[in-house]
Formats: sequence, structure tokens, C-alpha cells
Amino acid sequence: MPKQKSHRGAAKRFKLTGTGKVKIRKGYKSHLLTSKSRKRKRNLAKSAILGGKEAQNIKRLLNA
Repeated sequence: MPKQKSHRGAAKRFKLTGTGKVKIRKGYKSHLLTSKSRKRKRNLAKSAILGGKEAQNIKRLLNA
């Protein structure tokens, strides 16, 4: 049986940390930025850790 391929769209959007958690980039940081506060934009620039059932689904897509 051939190897499983990882979901390429998910592979470009999500990364796994060394302990197996799913790291994501936050959205809403591309346009219409003048109406968003400096604090909000600063927090959107940070990465986040995904948890729960969503993280399980992403790991399945990444074949990890």
C-alpha cells in the first residue's frame, strides 16, 4: 500500500510543535486595518495553539 499524503492545504496553514500541539497563525490581519486598534493588530500577529477536537482533525489531515 502506498504512503499516505498529507493534506497540502492544511500543511501550508498549520505546523506541529515538538510536543505535538497544533500551531496556527491568526486571521483578520490582511486588510481593513485602520479600524482595528494597535493592541488588536499586535495580538493578531502572534501565533496560537489550537486545542480540542479541531486539533485532532488537523493532525489527521497532517498524518501525524
